[in-house]
Amino acid sequence: MPAERVLEKPAYTDMNLDNIQVFDPNQGYSVLWRKLPHWAQAGTICFITWRTNDSMPRKVVEKWIAERNALLLREGLKVNDAGYAGICEARRHWKQLVQRLAPQVQWKLQCELTDQFESHLDACHGACLLRLRELAEIVGESLMKFSGQRYELTDFVVMPNHVHILVAFRDEDEMIKQCSNWKRFTARKINAAIGRRDEFWQEDAFDHLVRSPDHFDHYRKYIADNGPRAKLPPTDYLAYSRA
Repeated sequence: MPAERVLEKPAYTDMNLDNIQVFDPNQGYSVLWRKLPHWAQAGTICFITWRTNDSMPRKVVEKWIAERNALLLREGLKVNDAGYAGICEARRHWKQLVQRLAPQVQWKLQCELTDQFESHLDACHGACLLRLRELAEIVGESLMKFSGQRYELTDFVVMPNHVHILVAFRDEDEMIKQCSNWKRFTARKINAAIGRRDEFWQEDAFDHLVRSPDHFDHYRKYIADNGPRAKLPPTDYLAYSRA
């Protein structure tokens, strides 16, 4: 599906902490569809999650789908779910249904769905290669490299099999481009370090535009607490927060 572009807004020429913002529906934004919908708005802080290719085995994904559908049904939303094989189309359908709910209900539901999904990630399925500090630092250094130039990074955590980032981009197209660059560069470096050629990251990423200062504080705390919440020792994850 092609990108849906709504309104128009000039791009930021200089990224810094003074001009990042939360989502403003009265300003221009884009909805770019790949396997998932990606909402983007110039200068708006965004919570992004990537995960490694082996982080969610099929049985775990199926369990999460069942948990998700139970939460949606509680709010009166029934998903036309095709199971694991139709996960991408089903995801698009349920996200459209959720948008019909009141904003405060949407936020509560999103938090619950995220918590469920993250609990499966935090169970550390897969090889969890990012436990190795030298590999986690490849990701961390890549995230930091162009902060203040191409984007403005405020927080991140590199967990054993996934990464969370809070970051703002200068224009709508930069989010997809930069995430692709990060993933391509870090996968190449990590595979070279461990002597493999496998697909390291899942192709797509999850992202949410931050919609209020309270949501921003929620995501910052979520990132800061992720390692301890998963009961990991400090050596098994890499966290950063900018004052």
